[in-house]
Amino acid sequence: MPLPAGQGAKGMWLYDWAWIALPYIVDEGFERWLLIRRSRKEPDKFAYYLSFAPEGTTPEELARAVGLRWTIEECFLRAKDDLGLDHCEARSWHGWQRHMSLVMAAAAFLARLSAALKRNAFRKANETSPCSRIAD
Repeated sequence: MPLPAGQGAKGMWLYDWAWIALPYIVDEGFERWLLIRRSRKEPDKFAYYLSFAPEGTTPEELARAVGLRWTIEECFLRAKDDLGLDHCEARSWHGWQRHMSLVMAAAAFLARLSAALKRNAFRKANETSPCSRIAD
């Protein structure tokens, strides 16, 4: 069944999906699934995911959860490159904890600031646009 796994720079990530309920014993109210993703551009490429989710979780929700992996990886890569997440040489748990907490707080602050700036920039009328001159 074709389902989107998220939104990328070039549009929706559309893949073919199959899922199989696994017969493992799990906590009440939960299910285990094997998700199989096939690329639509390269049909011989597959990816497999084990899922542990609440009962009644739809395949669409599972596909979206798989798609979040790229967002999370991008956030960690950005924190490593821009904020030095991977430059900690702490010798104690306290030093590591402080470094990670500070870097993640800075990453959250910058993400919030970036979102606010984008929101404000796209709300503003473009004064150099020919359409804004015609309206005057």
